[in-house]
Amino acid sequence: MRNDPTGRALQLLSLLQTHRLWRGAELAERLDVTERTVRRDVDRLRDLGYPVDATPGSDGGYRLAAGAHLPPLLFDDDEAVAVVVGLRAAAGAAIAGIEHTSIQALAKVEQALPDRLRRRVSALDASIMSLRRANGDDGIVDPETLSVLASACRGHEEVRFDYQRRDGHDSRRLVEPHQLLSAGRLWYLIAWDLRRTDWRTFRLDRLSDVQVAGGRFTPRDIPGGDAAAYLAASVASIPLEIETLVDVRAPYEQVAEALSWVQHTPVDTEADSCTIHLRANQLDPLVMAVARLALNAPVRVIEPGIVTDEVNQLIGRLNQR
Repeated sequence: MRNDPTGRALQLLSLLQTHRLWRGAELAERLDVTERTVRRDVDRLRDLGYPVDATPGSDGGYRLAAGAHLPPLLFDDDEAVAVVVGLRAAAGAAIAGIEHTSIQALAKVEQALPDRLRRRVSALDASIMSLRRANGDDGIVDPETLSVLASACRGHEEVRFDYQRRDGHDSRRLVEPHQLLSAGRLWYLIAWDLRRTDWRTFRLDRLSDVQVAGGRFTPRDIPGGDAAAYLAASVASIPLEIETLVDVRAPYEQVAEALSWVQHTPVDTEADSCTIHLRANQLDPLVMAVARLALNAPVRVIEPGIVTDEVNQLIGRLNQR
């Protein structure tokens, strides 16, 4: 490595991509070369388009800066696997248009993966399954909306938007946006509603005509001090909209543990069977719950039919693995 300028430059780039400030002496020790050689290697990276900042003095050093374009990046094995898994998840994300861009990026990265990393990604992919919502475009977010809200949260800028409530009625809102969060395939905004003088949680797929209002605000403390906990409490308070009734050919005690994470009520129990009523505010949790039941005992979905269709598709995919 010491006498291999190309290999040494790649190792130097890998160190600089951690975005910490490296003193010249530290880099020289890591690369087993002189500081003069480090300076030459830094110049070589600059010639290749990598913007490396150099700060003089005893507290100075080298740092990789943001440039006008994205130069080639280096990843170790774990980082490469994380990138591929993340891109595969983004390909099924609820952000309009991003799935196509993610697939293009994914194809480029996967093509460069060595066989050992392909096997790791395949093993992870076989263990993770992402269900798309059965009701089509419900939950899809306009990326421009996401970008405007993210910028407003960061810059503490008030925003206006039209919002469709659960009952179908529209209203114009003026809010102080504080935090964006995703839960499953849904995106939410936690904001202080200026006209209602209270905290509100908004689903981004129900927002339209989002505009920066021009005013700025001083951030408030989100109730409880934790945005994720506040969102969880807000979502939990929403009446559950989707229900299913299933007949299980096993005693309730045998399958109860498989349903511990979804709201349910046994409505009829016998020695060797039971009928269970399940409830959720999204289809996916119900499908997963019924699928888990089907792994433990024969299950028949009594109603509604959409749950049956989704469960059959899921079980079919599982059986193909």
